[in-house]
Amino acid sequence: DCRQYTNRSCEECLKNVTCLWCASTGRCLEYPVRRILPPADLCELRSARWGVCWVNFEALIIAMSVVGGTILLMLGVCCCCCCKKKSKKQVSEGPDKDDERAARERERRRVRQEERRAEMKSRHDEIRRKYGTV
Repeated sequence: DCRQYTNRSCEECLKNVTCLWCASTGRCLEYPVRRILPPADLCELRSARWGVCWVNFEALIIAMSVVGGTILLMLGVCCCCCCKKKSKKQVSEGPDKDDERAARERERRRVRQEERRAEMKSRHDEIRRKYGTV
């Protein structure tokens, strides 16, 4: 029973994890497990201690809110950075594909031109042989 630690020390009260120390009244109470936070009529948040004596519920709530908000903010920034990076990558892929397509087209034209040159050379050689100007 937590009440036996009333008017003793916070450390003694909190050795039992089911106990709540109220610093303003010096009472050791059963923690109201059905509620997340102890009600104000039981003990004020700034006076309530649970787990450790040096952190009150008010400071714990503020600290948890700051940490939670920071984590959410960091996740949001990371998501924005990833989306931006992905969209930049997609934009940069477009010109690369166009460049590749243009390079393939240039290569096809070069091959066709070489084929035409070879064909013209063979025709000219044939005409020269026909008329004996070789």
